[in-house]
Amino acid sequence: MDYYQAPLIPSAFIWRRAHSLSGLWLVLFLIEHLIVNSQAALFIGDDGSGFVTAVNSIKDLPYLPVIEIFLLGMPLFIHGVWGIKYLLTSESNSLPTDGSTVSLPQFARNHAYTWQRITSWILLFGIVAHVIHMRIIQYPESAQLGAHHYYMSRLNTDNGLYTLSRRLGVDLYDKNQIQQMNEQMTKQSMAFEHSTVNDPNHLIAVQKSQETKAWLNAIEKRPLNENQVIAVSNSFGVAELLMVRDSFKDPIIILLYTGLVLAACFHAFNGLWTFLITWGISLTARSQKLMRKIAVSLMILITFLGLSAIWGTYWLNLNH
Repeated sequence: MDYYQAPLIPSAFIWRRAHSLSGLWLVLFLIEHLIVNSQAALFIGDDGSGFVTAVNSIKDLPYLPVIEIFLLGMPLFIHGVWGIKYLLTSESNSLPTDGSTVSLPQFARNHAYTWQRITSWILLFGIVAHVIHMRIIQYPESAQLGAHHYYMSRLNTDNGLYTLSRRLGVDLYDKNQIQQMNEQMTKQSMAFEHSTVNDPNHLIAVQKSQETKAWLNAIEKRPLNENQVIAVSNSFGVAELLMVRDSFKDPIIILLYTGLVLAACFHAFNGLWTFLITWGISLTARSQKLMRKIAVSLMILITFLGLSAIWGTYWLNLNH
Protein backbone atom coordinates (compact mmCIF):
# COMPACT_ATOMS: atom_id res chain seq x y z
CA MET A 1 0.00 0.00 0.00
CA ASP A 2 1.31 3.40 -0.93
CA TYR A 3 1.15 6.04 1.72
CA TYR A 4 1.00 9.75 1.01
CA GLN A 5 4.21 11.45 1.99
CA ALA A 6 4.06 15.15 2.72
CA PRO A 7 6.59 17.14 0.71
CA LEU A 8 9.60 18.42 2.57
CA ILE A 9 9.88 22.16 3.15
CA PRO A 10 12.16 23.59 0.45
CA SER A 11 15.49 24.78 1.79
CA ALA A 12 15.06 28.08 -0.06
CA PHE A 13 11.89 28.74 1.94
CA ILE A 14 13.69 28.03 5.22
CA TRP A 15 16.59 30.32 4.36
CA ARG A 16 14.22 33.08 3.27
CA ARG A 17 12.46 32.84 6.63
CA ALA A 18 15.81 32.82 8.44
CA HIS A 19 16.79 35.91 6.45
CA SER A 20 13.51 37.58 7.43
CA LEU A 21 13.75 36.71 11.15
CA SER A 22 17.40 37.75 11.39
CA GLY A 23 16.40 41.03 9.75
CA LEU A 24 13.79 41.65 12.44
CA TRP A 25 16.37 41.00 15.15
CA LEU A 26 18.78 43.44 13.47
CA VAL A 27 16.04 46.09 13.36
CA LEU A 28 15.72 45.77 17.15
CA PHE A 29 19.49 46.01 17.53
CA LEU A 30 19.61 49.11 15.30
CA ILE A 31 16.98 50.81 17.48
CA GLU A 32 18.94 50.00 20.65
CA HIS A 33 22.27 51.00 19.08
CA LEU A 34 21.14 54.41 17.86
CA ILE A 35 19.25 55.20 21.07
CA VAL A 36 22.44 54.54 23.05
CA ASN A 37 24.57 56.59 20.65
CA SER A 38 22.16 59.51 20.67
CA GLN A 39 22.73 59.96 24.40
CA ALA A 40 26.21 61.27 23.58
CA ALA A 41 24.54 64.24 21.90
CA LEU A 42 20.95 64.86 22.94
CA PHE A 43 21.38 65.50 26.65
CA ILE A 44 23.20 68.77 26.10
CA GLY A 45 25.33 69.82 29.07
CA ASP A 46 25.19 66.36 30.58
CA ASP A 47 28.61 65.35 29.22
CA GLY A 48 27.15 62.21 27.67
CA SER A 49 26.53 60.50 31.01
CA GLY A 50 23.60 58.54 29.57
CA PHE A 51 25.87 57.16 26.86
CA VAL A 52 28.57 56.28 29.40
CA THR A 53 26.10 54.47 31.68
CA ALA A 54 24.58 52.49 28.81
CA VAL A 55 27.94 51.47 27.35
CA ASN A 56 29.30 50.40 30.73
CA SER A 57 26.14 48.34 31.36
CA ILE A 58 26.64 46.52 28.06
CA LYS A 59 30.35 46.06 28.77
CA ASP A 60 29.54 44.47 32.14
CA LEU A 61 27.19 41.86 30.66
CA PRO A 62 28.32 38.29 31.47
CA TYR A 63 29.67 36.30 28.50
CA LEU A 64 29.65 39.43 26.32
CA PRO A 65 31.84 37.90 23.54
CA VAL A 66 29.43 34.94 23.29
CA ILE A 67 26.46 37.31 23.17
CA GLU A 68 28.09 39.36 20.41
CA ILE A 69 28.90 36.29 18.34
CA PHE A 70 25.57 34.49 18.59
CA LEU A 71 23.09 37.36 19.03
CA LEU A 72 24.73 39.82 16.66
CA GLY A 73 27.39 38.15 14.54
CA MET A 74 25.26 35.16 13.49
CA PRO A 75 22.16 37.19 12.53
CA LEU A 76 24.38 39.56 10.56
CA PHE A 77 26.04 36.63 8.81
CA ILE A 78 22.75 34.92 7.92
CA HIS A 79 21.08 38.11 6.79
CA GLY A 80 24.17 39.21 4.88
CA VAL A 81 24.83 35.94 3.05
CA TRP A 82 21.24 35.50 1.92
CA GLY A 83 21.04 39.23 1.19
CA ILE A 84 24.01 38.95 -1.17
CA LYS A 85 22.15 36.23 -3.04
CA TYR A 86 19.17 38.58 -3.37
CA LEU A 87 21.47 41.30 -4.67
CA LEU A 88 22.95 39.03 -7.33
CA THR A 89 19.64 37.56 -8.52
CA SER A 90 17.09 40.37 -8.11
CA GLU A 91 16.24 42.95 -10.75
CA SER A 92 14.80 46.40 -10.27
CA ASN A 93 11.56 47.23 -12.05
CA SER A 94 11.46 50.98 -11.43
CA LEU A 95 14.45 52.15 -13.49
CA PRO A 96 14.42 53.17 -17.17
CA THR A 97 14.78 50.23 -19.55
CA ASP A 98 15.36 49.56 -23.24
CA GLY A 99 12.41 47.18 -23.28
CA SER A 100 14.33 44.01 -22.50
CA THR A 101 13.27 44.16 -18.83
CA VAL A 102 10.15 45.29 -17.01
CA SER A 103 9.93 48.92 -15.88
CA LEU A 104 6.96 50.13 -13.80
CA PRO A 105 8.14 53.40 -12.21
CA GLN A 106 4.58 54.58 -11.53
CA PHE A 107 4.31 52.32 -8.46
CA ALA A 108 5.87 53.61 -5.23
CA ARG A 109 6.56 50.11 -3.91
CA ASN A 110 8.73 49.38 -6.94
CA HIS A 111 10.91 52.35 -6.03
CA ALA A 112 11.05 51.13 -2.43
CA TYR A 113 12.21 47.72 -3.68
CA THR A 114 14.94 49.38 -5.75
CA TRP A 115 16.14 51.41 -2.78
CA GLN A 116 16.08 48.31 -0.61
CA ARG A 117 18.60 46.77 -3.01
CA ILE A 118 20.70 49.96 -3.23
CA THR A 119 20.88 50.32 0.55
CA SER A 120 21.88 46.64 0.73
CA TRP A 121 25.07 47.44 -1.17
CA ILE A 122 25.73 50.47 1.03
CA LEU A 123 25.26 48.40 4.20
CA LEU A 124 27.33 45.49 2.90
CA PHE A 125 30.45 47.66 2.70
CA GLY A 126 29.46 50.26 5.29
CA ILE A 127 28.99 47.83 8.17
CA VAL A 128 32.35 46.18 7.46
CA ALA A 129 34.02 49.61 7.41
CA HIS A 130 32.18 50.61 10.60
CA VAL A 131 33.38 47.51 12.47
CA ILE A 132 36.96 48.03 11.29
CA HIS A 133 36.86 51.71 12.23
CA MET A 134 35.19 51.51 15.65
CA ARG A 135 36.15 48.02 16.85
CA ILE A 136 39.70 47.72 15.50
CA ILE A 137 41.29 51.04 14.52
CA GLN A 138 39.76 53.29 17.20
CA TYR A 139 38.80 50.74 19.86
CA PRO A 140 40.28 51.68 23.29
CA GLU A 141 43.27 49.72 24.58
CA SER A 142 43.12 48.43 28.15
CA ALA A 143 45.52 47.62 30.97
CA GLN A 144 45.28 46.85 34.68
CA LEU A 145 47.12 48.86 37.29
CA GLY A 146 46.61 47.57 40.81
CA ALA A 147 42.93 46.76 41.31
CA HIS A 148 41.72 49.05 38.54
CA HIS A 149 41.27 48.66 34.80
CA TYR A 150 42.22 51.60 32.61
CA TYR A 151 41.18 52.31 29.03
CA MET A 152 43.19 54.34 26.53
CA SER A 153 41.90 56.22 23.48
CA ARG A 154 44.05 58.05 20.94
CA LEU A 155 42.58 61.50 20.29
CA ASN A 156 43.30 64.55 18.19
CA THR A 157 43.69 67.65 20.34
CA ASP A 158 41.24 70.56 20.17
CA ASN A 159 40.41 73.61 22.26
CA GLY A 160 37.73 71.92 24.34
CA LEU A 161 39.40 68.56 24.96
CA TYR A 162 41.37 69.52 28.07
CA THR A 163 38.40 71.22 29.72
CA LEU A 164 36.17 68.24 28.95
CA SER A 165 38.78 65.75 30.20
CA ARG A 166 38.88 67.44 33.59
CA ARG A 167 35.09 67.24 33.88
CA LEU A 168 35.16 63.55 32.94
CA GLY A 169 38.13 62.70 35.19
CA VAL A 170 40.35 61.72 32.27
CA ASP A 171 44.15 62.04 32.13
CA LEU A 172 45.73 63.16 28.85
CA TYR A 173 49.30 62.24 27.87
CA ASP A 174 51.12 63.73 24.91
CA LYS A 175 54.16 62.33 23.12
CA ASN A 176 56.69 64.07 25.39
CA GLN A 177 55.00 62.96 28.61
CA ILE A 178 54.98 59.35 27.44
CA GLN A 179 58.67 59.57 26.62
CA GLN A 180 59.39 60.94 30.10
CA MET A 181 57.43 58.09 31.70
CA ASN A 182 59.47 55.64 29.63
CA GLU A 183 62.72 57.15 30.86
CA GLN A 184 61.51 56.99 34.45
CA MET A 185 60.52 53.35 33.98
CA THR A 186 64.00 52.56 32.65
CA LYS A 187 65.60 54.14 35.73
CA GLN A 188 63.34 52.12 38.03
CA SER A 189 64.25 48.89 36.24
CA MET A 190 67.94 49.62 36.72
CA ALA A 191 67.34 50.31 40.41
CA PHE A 192 65.56 46.95 40.83
CA GLU A 193 68.54 45.15 39.34
CA HIS A 194 70.74 46.51 42.15
CA SER A 195 68.19 46.04 44.92
CA THR A 196 68.32 43.22 47.45
CA VAL A 197 66.17 40.28 46.42
CA ASN A 198 65.59 39.36 50.06
CA ASP A 199 64.15 42.79 50.78
CA PRO A 200 60.46 42.16 51.71
CA ASN A 201 59.45 45.18 49.63
CA HIS A 202 61.32 43.93 46.59
CA LEU A 203 58.62 41.60 45.24
CA ILE A 204 55.90 44.22 45.78
CA ALA A 205 58.00 46.80 43.96
CA VAL A 206 58.68 44.39 41.09
CA GLN A 207 54.98 43.58 40.73
CA LYS A 208 54.10 47.27 40.65
CA SER A 209 56.83 47.84 38.10
CA GLN A 210 55.46 45.07 35.85
CA GLU A 211 51.94 46.45 36.08
CA THR A 212 53.17 49.96 35.29
CA LYS A 213 55.12 48.62 32.33
CA ALA A 214 52.02 46.84 30.98
CA TRP A 215 50.03 50.05 31.49
CA LEU A 216 52.68 52.05 29.65
CA ASN A 217 52.83 49.50 26.84
CA ALA A 218 49.08 49.89 26.34
CA ILE A 219 49.53 53.66 26.11
CA GLU A 220 52.35 53.27 23.57
CA LYS A 221 50.54 50.69 21.44
CA ARG A 222 49.31 53.40 19.10
CA PRO A 223 51.99 55.93 18.11
CA LEU A 224 51.14 59.62 18.42
CA ASN A 225 51.59 62.58 16.13
CA GLU A 226 52.40 66.00 17.54
CA ASN A 227 48.72 67.02 17.66
CA GLN A 228 47.53 63.80 19.33
CA VAL A 229 47.21 62.59 22.92
CA ILE A 230 46.27 59.42 24.74
CA ALA A 231 43.25 59.75 27.03
CA VAL A 232 43.31 57.39 30.02
CA SER A 233 40.15 56.65 31.99
CA ASN A 234 39.04 53.98 34.45
CA SER A 235 35.65 53.93 32.67
CA PHE A 236 35.23 52.09 29.38
CA GLY A 237 32.15 54.19 28.62
CA VAL A 238 34.10 57.43 28.98
CA ALA A 239 36.86 56.10 26.69
CA GLU A 240 34.22 55.15 24.11
CA LEU A 241 32.55 58.56 24.46
CA LEU A 242 35.82 60.34 23.73
CA MET A 243 36.49 58.00 20.80
CA VAL A 244 33.06 58.79 19.30
CA ARG A 245 33.57 62.51 19.91
CA ASP A 246 36.95 62.42 18.20
CA SER A 247 35.60 60.50 15.20
CA PHE A 248 32.76 62.95 14.61
CA LYS A 249 35.06 65.95 14.47
CA ASP A 250 36.09 64.84 10.98
CA PRO A 251 33.71 66.14 8.24
CA ILE A 252 34.49 63.14 6.00
CA ILE A 253 33.60 60.67 8.76
CA ILE A 254 30.43 62.66 9.46
CA LEU A 255 29.31 62.42 5.82
CA LEU A 256 30.14 58.70 5.55
CA TYR A 257 28.26 57.84 8.74
CA THR A 258 25.34 60.04 7.71
CA GLY A 259 24.97 57.98 4.55
CA LEU A 260 25.30 54.76 6.55
CA VAL A 261 22.59 55.75 9.05
CA LEU A 262 20.20 56.87 6.31
CA ALA A 263 20.73 53.59 4.43
CA ALA A 264 20.39 51.47 7.58
CA CYS A 265 17.18 53.14 8.76
CA PHE A 266 15.47 52.95 5.37
CA HIS A 267 16.54 49.34 4.87
CA ALA A 268 15.49 48.35 8.39
CA PHE A 269 12.03 49.88 8.51
CA ASN A 270 11.09 49.21 4.90
CA GLY A 271 12.11 45.63 5.66
CA LEU A 272 10.05 45.69 8.86
CA TRP A 273 6.93 46.59 6.87
CA THR A 274 7.49 43.77 4.39
CA PHE A 275 8.21 41.41 7.33
CA LEU A 276 4.74 42.08 8.71
CA ILE A 277 3.21 41.15 5.35
CA THR A 278 5.45 38.13 4.77
CA TRP A 279 4.57 36.58 8.12
CA GLY A 280 0.84 37.23 7.79
CA ILE A 281 0.70 39.85 10.55
CA SER A 282 -0.56 42.56 8.23
CA LEU A 283 -2.85 41.17 5.52
CA THR A 284 -5.59 43.66 4.70
CA ALA A 285 -5.01 46.85 2.74
CA ARG A 286 -6.09 48.88 5.76
CA SER A 287 -3.69 47.20 8.17
CA GLN A 288 -0.86 47.46 5.65
CA LYS A 289 -1.48 51.18 5.28
CA LEU A 290 -1.47 51.61 9.07
CA MET A 291 1.69 49.54 9.49
CA ARG A 292 3.40 51.55 6.75
CA LYS A 293 2.65 54.77 8.64
CA ILE A 294 4.02 53.27 11.85
CA ALA A 295 7.14 51.99 10.06
CA VAL A 296 7.75 55.40 8.46
CA SER A 297 7.27 57.16 11.80
CA LEU A 298 9.78 54.83 13.47
CA MET A 299 12.15 55.35 10.54
CA ILE A 300 12.04 59.13 10.99
CA LEU A 301 12.49 58.93 14.77
CA ILE A 302 15.41 56.48 14.74
CA THR A 303 17.05 58.33 11.84
CA PHE A 304 16.88 61.52 13.89
CA LEU A 305 18.52 59.79 16.86
CA GLY A 306 21.26 58.35 14.64
CA LEU A 307 21.99 61.66 12.92
CA SER A 308 21.95 63.52 16.24
CA ALA A 309 24.78 61.28 17.48
CA ILE A 310 26.80 62.00 14.34
CA TRP A 311 26.22 65.74 14.12
CA GLY A 312 25.68 66.58 17.78
CA THR A 313 28.22 64.64 19.84
CA TYR A 314 31.09 67.00 19.12
CA TRP A 315 29.48 70.00 17.46
CA LEU A 316 26.71 70.50 20.06
CA ASN A 317 27.22 68.60 23.29
CA LEU A 318 30.92 67.95 23.81
CA ASN A 319 32.65 70.75 21.92
CA HIS A 320 33.91 72.53 25.04
